[in-house]
Amino acid sequence: MSKDYKQERIIVPRFNEESGFYTTPQRSKIMSKIRGKNTKPELAFRKALYAAGYRYRIDYKKLIGKPDIALPKYKTVIFVDGEYWHGKNWEERKPKIKTNREFWIAKIERNMQRDEEVNQELKRLGYTVFRFWETEVKKNLDDCISKTIAHLNTVEKSAK
Repeated sequence: MSKDYKQERIIVPRFNEESGFYTTPQRSKIMSKIRGKNTKPELAFRKALYAAGYRYRIDYKKLIGKPDIALPKYKTVIFVDGEYWHGKNWEERKPKIKTNREFWIAKIERNMQRDEEVNQELKRLGYTVFRFWETEVKKNLDDCISKTIAHLNTVEKSAK
């Protein structure tokens, strides 16, 4: 992490029965179905980027934050973030969390904080960071792709 990130780290309480958190087998089954990789919007984005002639790395472990899509040649990374997990419209959604508030609010706020730390570090390393919401990719894939390709074309021209 970048040393110049001054914000105090949010501590997420452990999700266990001793802390008053519990999970039912049904909840456990539902949560196990949530994917972190290869989501439909991510696959659609990758397919469109590939069709446009760009080659990339997925879940690139050499960079902090393991970007969903990395184009090292262009020093560009792309994240396709889920609205719930990454806090879209957080101030509006936060009061609507009813169960295990202590855990979920800290969890989502820490995710948001980590996203900012990752963005700062990647920018420090000279990367351009794109973050798209899943629904944005689902509804406006063409806009997301054209915004990305416009940037990649700019990088390509400046390299020549």
